[in-house]
Amino acid sequence: MTAVTTRGGDDTAVYVFAVSRECDPAVLEGLAGHGEGGPVRCLLAGSLTAVVQDVPAAGFSESVLQQRLSDREELERCVRAHHGVVTALAAAVPTVPLPLATLYLGEERARTALGDREPRFRAALDRITGRVEWGVKVYALPEPAAAGPGTAPERSAPVAVTAAGPASPSPGAGRAYLDRIRGRQQARQVRYDTALRTAEEVDAALRRHVVAGRRLRLHGPETDGERRTQVLNSAYLAERGADRELAAAIEPFRRDPGIRIEVTGPWVPYSFTHEGGDG
Repeated sequence: MTAVTTRGGDDTAVYVFAVSRECDPAVLEGLAGHGEGGPVRCLLAGSLTAVVQDVPAAGFSESVLQQRLSDREELERCVRAHHGVVTALAAAVPTVPLPLATLYLGEERARTALGDREPRFRAALDRITGRVEWGVKVYALPEPAAAGPGTAPERSAPVAVTAAGPASPSPGAGRAYLDRIRGRQQARQVRYDTALRTAEEVDAALRRHVVAGRRLRLHGPETDGERRTQVLNSAYLAERGADRELAAAIEPFRRDPGIRIEVTGPWVPYSFTHEGGDG
């Protein structure tokens, strides 16, 4: 069932959260959306239905949005509002989420723009129906530090002291110090290369149990004190209910002390609602 209403005016913009084949207005009851907007509602767009909200145009202009979304707390609030509506709709029907801050100046513009993309939306809905997204991240871990009261930090090459004052380090001691430094660097590189190969194996194992996979941009070094380095950041489109298969595919790799695997989901398939979703 789809309810269509006509609202809005010159002082409002139409914020679009998602598109689906149909929308029961009861699913949207009680959804806050963006606090400054009107009720979250359904809007016909060709033969599909968009879930939208009328918001103050002045508060969602390009310049104001740039300022709002550059603030971390405001960005988080907007993302939560957007995701909350998308998640509620996706729990009821197959849903194509639109990017954060998809806005149109007027209902007719929204209908026209979304209607022009109807073939793409239908292809995306066909692709994700009955499926969910899982996120998998693999991190290379640093070599455990030596523990115990006798552990001392690395020092520079020893310097001999004579009655005349400090002398130059002995050549043998200097070479040994440099050899230790090179050895640690080589060990770190070997550990990282091994983690990369393991990450490729994790990806290959998962792809045997999913419909599609996408490599996402790697994040920078973690700042949580673990000094771990991300070597895989991927999203996978899987049939709903494939949780055990995916867990079983990953389990053998969790025993590797050189890596850490993080799995999140299931999510609305954000990463697979456009062309080129496998890569």
